[in-house]
Order: sequence, then C-alpha cells, then structure tokens
Amino acid sequence: MKTILKRYRAFIIVAVAILILTIFNFELGMKALNITAYSFKEMILVIPPVFVLLGLLDIWVPREIMIKYMGEGSGLKGILLSIFIGSAAAGPLYGAFPVAAVFMKKGVKFSNILIFIGAWSTTKIPMLLFEVTSLGMKFTVTRLLIDIPGIIIIAAILAKLVSKEEVKKIYQNAEKFDQ
Repeated sequence: MKTILKRYRAFIIVAVAILILTIFNFELGMKALNITAYSFKEMILVIPPVFVLLGLLDIWVPREIMIKYMGEGSGLKGILLSIFIGSAAAGPLYGAFPVAAVFMKKGVKFSNILIFIGAWSTTKIPMLLFEVTSLGMKFTVTRLLIDIPGIIIIAAILAKLVSKEEVKKIYQNAEKFDQ
C-alpha cells in the first residue's frame, strides 16, 4: 500500500488540490477539471500509436544500424538524421521521450538524442507549413536558420556539460524502460 501511495503521490496531491479548489471556487475548479480531462483524452489518443511505432522500431531496426547512422562515430550523418526524424515526427513533445529512450537502448549518441528532442520541439513539418501560411516564408526560413544551429550548439554544450557517469545513468534508466 505504501508503494502505491508513494508512486501516485503527485497524482493524489493534485487531485486533492483540485478538490479543495473546487470547494472554494466551483467555477475555477470545474475549469481545472475540464482542462485535466482534455489533456488526459489527448494523451490517450497520442500514447498508444507512439508505443506501437516504438515497438516496431525496436524490433525492425537492428542496434548495429542505429549505431552506424546515429551512434558515436556518425558525425554529420547522425546530426542530419536526428534533425530529420525529429522534424518528421507528429504529436506533442512528451511523445519524444519514449522514442529517445528506445534510441538510447539502440546506442544512439547522447548529443544526437538531444538534437532529436530539440528538432521535435521546434522544427516539425506541420508546424512549418502552418508558419509559412500564417507568418510567411521569410519568417519561417529565418526561424529555421536560427533554430537548427541553436539546437546543435545547445546539444553539443549539454553533451559536454553532463558528466559521462550521468549519461551512463541516463542510458541505464532507458534500459529499464522495457521492463
């Protein structure tokens, strides 16, 4: 029982907070509940397809291929592939983290994983199409010319700042993702 309470303590705290909020301000509490229900529905629609695709990636793409194209010695090829995969992705940013965990299991270089997450969050193709139609080609190209080098630079800095031991722990936690 204690382990269940410990595991779900954040959920329980938030549920109690919303309950208290609803008691003191019914309208605001109901708004919070509606937002929570909408977010939950959105996650239920996104997470299952992500996990199906992750299962296929895990089975169909051998570790050696991932290491060759995105591992330690991949260089520019790994960077470009990370940007392309992140840009071609669909769905909210929280969908990128299970993909990153599978990439870690497959031996993808840490900086390439950071680039992938950065590309997922800022250079998605549907978002670019929306920007072109809403804000114009000049804005979109300018933003990309700033964002892509920025993502690469930030990933390189983070890869240097995070100790090898910490990266090893992160990769070990990704291995537990399967279990």
